Amino acid sequence: MNDYSSFTGGAVTAATKEDDSLVVTFRRMLLEEVDLHELSKIDANQRRARLERVIAHLVSREGVILSASERNQLVRRVVDEAVGLGVLEPILNDPSVSEIMINGHDTIYVERAGKLERWPAPFSSDEQLMQTIDRIVSTVNRRVDESSPMVDARLPADSRMPRGARVNVVLPPLSLNGPTVTIRLFPHALSLTQLIERESIDRRTALLLKACVEGRLNVVVSGGTGSGKTTLLNALSSFISPDERIVTIEDAAELSLNQPHTIRLETRPANVEGRGQVSIRDLVRNSLRMRPDRIIVGECRGGEALDMLQAMNTGHEGSLTTVHANNPDDALSRLETLASMSDVEVPFHALRDQVNSAIDIIVQLNRLADGSRRVVDVSWVRSRRQEEFDLVPLMQYAIDRTDPAKPQGRFDVYDLPAPLRQRLTEGGADLSLVEVA
Repeated sequence: MNDYSSFTGGAVTAATKEDDSLVVTFRRMLLEEVDLHELSKIDANQRRARLERVIAHLVSREGVILSASERNQLVRRVVDEAVGLGVLEPILNDPSVSEIMINGHDTIYVERAGKLERWPAPFSSDEQLMQTIDRIVSTVNRRVDESSPMVDARLPADSRMPRGARVNVVLPPLSLNGPTVTIRLFPHALSLTQLIERESIDRRTALLLKACVEGRLNVVVSGGTGSGKTTLLNALSSFISPDERIVTIEDAAELSLNQPHTIRLETRPANVEGRGQVSIRDLVRNSLRMRPDRIIVGECRGGEALDMLQAMNTGHEGSLTTVHANNPDDALSRLETLASMSDVEVPFHALRDQVNSAIDIIVQLNRLADGSRRVVDVSWVRSRRQEEFDLVPLMQYAIDRTDPAKPQGRFDVYDLPAPLRQRLTEGGADLSLVEVA
């Protein structure tokens, strides 16, 4: 992995003024030597290779005395800043990084394995950072400036970001730290088998969730930011039959389904005139006219919760969604609250009825102190109609807190209640493997 740190002896700031001066000088010379418009017509890898040859020739011609490693670092850095995303290039090439947080030009943090680390090579100035921001948002025909100082956009997978990403930018004067950028790199799709290998879930619980999806139960995946909700939702969706018509609805299209009959819908923000916005709620309402067998909503965070609950209650069993909550009880209460935020006046007792009738299973995910993400609770919603919420635990992760820095634990599983067993059997789920796991 190349992080430019060796170019300046591994110092924390990585790029001294002299180093930056060399980069600026050779970048200007490079742009004078080549026609980037012509180069844009060839493959990205070939373009980079050609530019590296040109800059290497320029370094030799100017007689700059550098070691072989320093020379290679300089060449890569000049090319990255000329046609790439500057100091972000080596971070984006690191598969272990899941999120990038830029707090002004001189501070960059990355998330690896659930933990934050400070990146040793910041931007040299706000101007350099703004150039990189402009390159990022321009790829999706968006702009960010003083008149529009906030932008939230999804970047499709390309040569720069092979996984795709969701980017949020906030500029001064709203951000007092300088230009602030948060880049959430979309995770690689993981199967439940891979989640078992990572000890994020035990085998019996994975088989139970598989049975719940196959048995057309409505499942809500609950958890905090970065706890792995979308990753689990993607894994669960793989058990939907390829014969079913699936409609996915997301703010930023992160789900990756392999079923052939999948319709992917994504929200659209308002334009600079404040028009043209298409919300999650608009898409949920429209999806009901698209004859879906299953509806998958990436996240319920507003009035669309009411439309989602009504869809689950009116013939779209087996639907999936996620919600931000700290535990299964909070997840149900939050769905109830979100449903009340719609523009339809619904009595609170009627909302309780909707939630109890619609939701079958709550899967709780937590990010633990060591950065690991685990399924910590799977509960069945036993309450019906307007009763107080009543959850029956099917699995709970018991944590041994002897060492807070390295939480150890075990998956405690419980017998399936008879009504749930009957519901799964009637839905066509195979419980034989669940019983022997």
